[in-house]
Amino acid sequence: MTSVLWFRRDLRLADHPALLAAHDEGEVLPLVVLEPGQVDDERPPAQRLRRSLAALHRATGGALVVRVGDPVDLVARAAEAVGADRVHVTRDTTPEGRERDAAVADELTAAGRELVTTGSPCAVGPGLVRTGEGTPYKVFTPFARAWRDHGWPEPAGRPDVEWSRVDAEQLDGLGDDGLPAVLAAADEEAVDGPAGEDDARERWRAFLDDDLADYDTARDRPDLDATSRISVHLTHGEIHPRTLLADLAAHPDGDGEGAQRFVTELAWREFYADVLWHHPGSAWQDLRDVLAGLPYDEGPETDRLVAAWREGRTGYPFVDAGMRQLAAQGWMHNRVRMVVASFLTKDLHVWWPVGARHFLDHLVDGDLASNSHGWQWVAGTGTDAAPYFRVFNPVRQGERFDPDGAYVRRWVPELAHLPGATAHTPWDHDEGYAHGYPQRVVDHAEERREALARYDAARDS
Repeated sequence: MTSVLWFRRDLRLADHPALLAAHDEGEVLPLVVLEPGQVDDERPPAQRLRRSLAALHRATGGALVVRVGDPVDLVARAAEAVGADRVHVTRDTTPEGRERDAAVADELTAAGRELVTTGSPCAVGPGLVRTGEGTPYKVFTPFARAWRDHGWPEPAGRPDVEWSRVDAEQLDGLGDDGLPAVLAAADEEAVDGPAGEDDARERWRAFLDDDLADYDTARDRPDLDATSRISVHLTHGEIHPRTLLADLAAHPDGDGEGAQRFVTELAWREFYADVLWHHPGSAWQDLRDVLAGLPYDEGPETDRLVAAWREGRTGYPFVDAGMRQLAAQGWMHNRVRMVVASFLTKDLHVWWPVGARHFLDHLVDGDLASNSHGWQWVAGTGTDAAPYFRVFNPVRQGERFDPDGAYVRRWVPELAHLPGATAHTPWDHDEGYAHGYPQRVVDHAEERREALARYDAARDS
């Protein structure tokens, strides 16, 4: 019997419980359904997705079917075309994904078929870790402790799949074929970083060999290539966090500070997925209403400031370096993400979803839960107990975490002539503005005082 495996953000063959479930039933039709804009979108996330799909196409021996359109219609029609009684998927835990899957399940049920969900993108599925009273956790530290205590299964094996191969007649009228565009685009694109399951494994092995031991101390340095860069592979499901955790546990330095810090970072990812599961409205609204009365700036002048932020022309080198890295690579170091988010929300007084949407439009590792709740952590409206007074100083952050100015000089060529840490303070150098670097758009000290005054007033109200 043939079944359908509908791939989403699980673009791998190893450690894939839904694939195992489909394989147990016989031949498997590998299916991807893209939204119309994803086949020609030139932004980094769409480019990166196409490269990952091209790798999956190779991994399935050319059996991958890619269709463009509405999954509610196309998934059911694909199942009908190959006579499949079941469509297998990895559970999608995002609000939009849950709604879409419910609609697809209804469509399949109406035709006498079934949507079967197995596994999730997390080591521990969202909603499974709860307090002793059975309620969701609201704060990270107790969640992380309970998450570790809960544990997770060992990685699933990789089956020897017999892929179902269909011809054009079987899929006649089944939407637009997106595979040629995916393969053509993937050959031409040059998004920074590799794509696909094999590359994910290679990157992970290199990190374990070269950077794990120093991860706890080096992870905050954007001038160093000391992070795993595995987030993009997790976002596309090219590797599962359960695999990472198993490899860390088996590593000779698995009990070291670097490995344990990495586990904690994975716990943050799972915590945010859990929060979004219980509070789907927090995707684009404040999780906590403690700052519901906080005023935000709007209008033409604010639009001009936001444009300067997006373009990396705020006059603050560490902020601008991050935003230019985002534009060029579709990625930004996590320390810098916090600094640029703080600048937008607390120096420019802009509501966090403006920045969060810009990030998702450009990040190749964009993850809704981590992105929205990371922004809220900075803005003071999320899970952290009392972060409203935390305002990152963009100059001090640069001097501390890019001490020689190498990160700034790489991404802000107008400051490449400034030696050492002076790259963070061009206003203190006689030649600081000799090559066209912009003046500061705001005074950080003044805007910090203004932000704290607004926050205090909002909390008092």
